[in-house]
Amino acid sequence: MGKNEGGGFVKRKTRALLRTITSWIMVSLMLQFAFYYFLNYKVEGIMAPVNAQPIVVKSLETEIPGTNLENLQLSYGKDYLAYQENGVLKVYNLQQEKVVFEKSPQGESEYDMGPIYYQWLPDRDTLVYFYARRNPNPTTTVVVPVEEEPTEQGSSGSNNTAEPDAVEDPNQAPPVKKTPKTRTEVRYNNPQITEVYTLELPPSDEEETAPDDRYNRSIDSFPAGGQIKQMVVSTFTNLLYLAIENNGKFQLMEIDIMKNVRTLNQAGEVITQMAASDKFGTLYAKSTSGKSERIIGLQGWNREVVSDDADDVILGNREGMLYLGNIKDDKLVSIRSGEENSEEKSLKFTTVWEGSIPYDDAKDVIIGANGEIIVYNDLTAYIIKDGSDKEVKLDGEENYISSDGVEVIQVTRVGMSTKVKLHPLQ
Repeated sequence: MGKNEGGGFVKRKTRALLRTITSWIMVSLMLQFAFYYFLNYKVEGIMAPVNAQPIVVKSLETEIPGTNLENLQLSYGKDYLAYQENGVLKVYNLQQEKVVFEKSPQGESEYDMGPIYYQWLPDRDTLVYFYARRNPNPTTTVVVPVEEEPTEQGSSGSNNTAEPDAVEDPNQAPPVKKTPKTRTEVRYNNPQITEVYTLELPPSDEEETAPDDRYNRSIDSFPAGGQIKQMVVSTFTNLLYLAIENNGKFQLMEIDIMKNVRTLNQAGEVITQMAASDKFGTLYAKSTSGKSERIIGLQGWNREVVSDDADDVILGNREGMLYLGNIKDDKLVSIRSGEENSEEKSLKFTTVWEGSIPYDDAKDVIIGANGEIIVYNDLTAYIIKDGSDKEVKLDGEENYISSDGVEVIQVTRVGMSTKVKLHPLQ
């Protein structure tokens, strides 16, 4: 083989090798692109889930043992009912007609309060609940080193007469090692441990699958004896917001998906109402500080005044629309809506209804999945839509309405049990 032929062979082999490497690089990049596209799609589905249409309403009746059922809440799929009975949190499977989960206080201390708050997530059959118990070690201390001031000899300005290469005197005693000084600090001093759990429920027709009771974290800064007045969830940012009251003091607490906790309220500020945006993650809150009452929008530490009318209240938020009501003489007299916009920080409100509805005895306000505003108590539901309102009478001793505004949970106590009836609101 000649020199030129040998060189040509090497060049052909090199080109073939380069083509092979290039092909593998292209395949690798395509696989990576496909993987990242899939991953991004999944992340978007978690962080900004599409608002599902309301579940088809159900009509059923069941009888639950016990008569002291309180704070009944219907799950997203309308197949589980959460309630509290004598301090015990229970979840009832409406299809199988039995209790499938119970959580009781674990002791008799004033701090062994057990489940202190619970709420279904708005887009799945998962219950978030907070559990309080006595702290067996209320004071936790840590030992931290104390920085000592440098001595005159060891300071940077001292004159050291020793030569760098000086030979140590073998008859000289070895230097004594000093034990570093330390001090003890109290890092945790709370007689109550407050924990966050998520209870994931399987499909209601599965009899062999148990609920997944999952511990999430402890909240060190949760005040002992504190009461959660309201919790709202931002599905867009996976944030939980808690309005906590304790001995006349109020705290606005934020918990994120990474389980970080921070307090957002200012000194002396009271938060009485909250609503979280399911489109942009903004928290809207009714803030009272001194003589000032206003509705603010919070994104992290950033604050913006939404309304400075003390008579305005937050009715709710759904699909990027914030609804404010105006109260005069204990009656709801008007409703304004403001559409959230990522480009404009300030909301532009439009009056969508005017009239007069009793508000002082309102049990709750629901922004329905079809854009209706529902104000109700145990006897009557007032439904506002398209600028008009109508009144619907409710039967039973107590009534609750599902979070999407389509289902009524009617409660009647009979003998030693409680009859629960589910039926459409309209």
